[in-house]
Amino acid sequence: MDLSPPHTPAPPTGAVRLPWKTVVAYGFGGLVPVALYNIAGQLIGLIGNIGLGLSAFWLGVILIIPRLWDAISDPLIGHFSDNLRTRWGRRRPFLLVGGIAVAVSFVLMWWVPKYPGASEEARQWMQLGHILGWLLIFYTAVNLFEIPHGALGMEMSSDTDERTRLFSAKSFLGNLFAMGTPWLFALANLEMFKGPGGNEVDGMKYVSMLVSIIVIPMSVWWFMACPEPAAATTRERPQTQFWASMRVACTNRAFIILVGVVFTLSMGFNFVSLLNYYITIFYLYGGDKAAAGPLLGINGTIWAITGLLAVFPLNWLAPRLGKKRTLAIAISLMIAAQLAKIFCYDPEQPYLVVIPTVLLSAGMLMFFTLGSSMLGDVCDDAEKRSGQRNEGSLYAAYWWFIKMGTAFASFVTGALIVFTHFDEKQSIGIDRLSGQVQAAAAVFEDGGQPDGSETPILLEKLRAARRAAADMAAHFTTEAAASTVRQAHCLALAATLDPIIAKLDALTAQPGIPPDAKNLQTLLTELHPLTRQAPGVLWRMRLTEIGLPILLSLISLLLLGFYPLSTMRLDTIRP
Repeated sequence: MDLSPPHTPAPPTGAVRLPWKTVVAYGFGGLVPVALYNIAGQLIGLIGNIGLGLSAFWLGVILIIPRLWDAISDPLIGHFSDNLRTRWGRRRPFLLVGGIAVAVSFVLMWWVPKYPGASEEARQWMQLGHILGWLLIFYTAVNLFEIPHGALGMEMSSDTDERTRLFSAKSFLGNLFAMGTPWLFALANLEMFKGPGGNEVDGMKYVSMLVSIIVIPMSVWWFMACPEPAAATTRERPQTQFWASMRVACTNRAFIILVGVVFTLSMGFNFVSLLNYYITIFYLYGGDKAAAGPLLGINGTIWAITGLLAVFPLNWLAPRLGKKRTLAIAISLMIAAQLAKIFCYDPEQPYLVVIPTVLLSAGMLMFFTLGSSMLGDVCDDAEKRSGQRNEGSLYAAYWWFIKMGTAFASFVTGALIVFTHFDEKQSIGIDRLSGQVQAAAAVFEDGGQPDGSETPILLEKLRAARRAAADMAAHFTTEAAASTVRQAHCLALAATLDPIIAKLDALTAQPGIPPDAKNLQTLLTELHPLTRQAPGVLWRMRLTEIGLPILLSLISLLLLGFYPLSTMRLDTIRP
């Protein structure tokens, strides 16, 4: 690693400080690639697994496919963006069209049909197919927006520190919206969205519509408010060849090392990003999704507030220490955050998790902001060496590597969940049982005795609950025989379920409204222990979620030592 004294850069020739309204307008564009991109990737896996009962492994597999498609679409979009010639510039039209496409596809991906007439196996494959189809459309729309948006950020200023300011705004505001990931999960679990007897799958259908109401007007704002300084000159610039642009990017040493640093670290955290939700819900709160929702939301809020505060030390440190040293500080903060989780994952004091959240948020914001800003410096270096300046192609190539890591991470995440022996059938089965009991309890929600017309509805819900309980009893018996890891746990759950089945038998044995039906809320309380996963499962989740990112962060820190673009080198190549 470069240990030379910090260098004070010379002021760039002709550099102009961008007005705040421009910085803010550009920064709000982080809503798409930072917030919505991660919301889709994280919640579709979580909700698909614990809400629809789909296999975590196959969800991980289908999450790879859009990233593999990115390998084709990203470079093409970047090249097309570099060579588009319109009266509005070559980048801004993508902000409008891509933003609207993102909003529409984000809504439609959550409307997963239930296929009531299909067999269980056929239903799962059809639901996986629906999710995959709309994920492909959604991620393509994100790329149509993000690659031109990122390239525009690199060409809006020739000042390396002004680029850091632009990408700081994008990171901060993107993370501000990203805090909505856990809050969206919490909202989707509210009865006003999911309805009586529904779950988070039903809730997300309507929560996603709220998101689209925000994104569509913003797409028009981004198109109108983000300037494209080079629009006039690029109309006269000769178009470039696709493979020549890719060759320039992939033979640049600084580019390859920067990609290696970002790829390695981001892969480590992408591997385990979903496990944090599982740990919060099933370890800190024993499987109580509604109780875990507020902590997930508060944690997301603290993440965003920390991101706001981290912008200021980032913009102070980077010009003084140089981007390379500041990046090393960011990686160190993320390692410290993972180590803190050893003590802060405590079911007795669940809110201790805000401590690693603060460290991780600060480190992540600084890391990914500097990565994008340093890519602009690499673009200057590439122009100095080759005489070509293709921000779109370079930005696309950069994200091509990162997304390949994300694709691999999606597969690994599903495999890691399988490795921990997490029981998604237990989660979805108890949800179904609780939902039927809740629907039956809703008949008494006004506190009175329902009339005779409601008796068939009540008995139908109670009998459905009895069938769901019988299915879970059979599942626990089968798992106890098949899995030594969960044997004792499944036997204990089966023993807990026996008296509940007996109560449901008593409630459904009478032709009229059972006199004890008003006590259904008590029955719901007795169902809570059945949501707990086996201790060995939760131990494996914590070990993996903490340890894997530490290992890959250390490798990333080692690679950073070989990055060649020091501050003094940038002074010699700056336009």
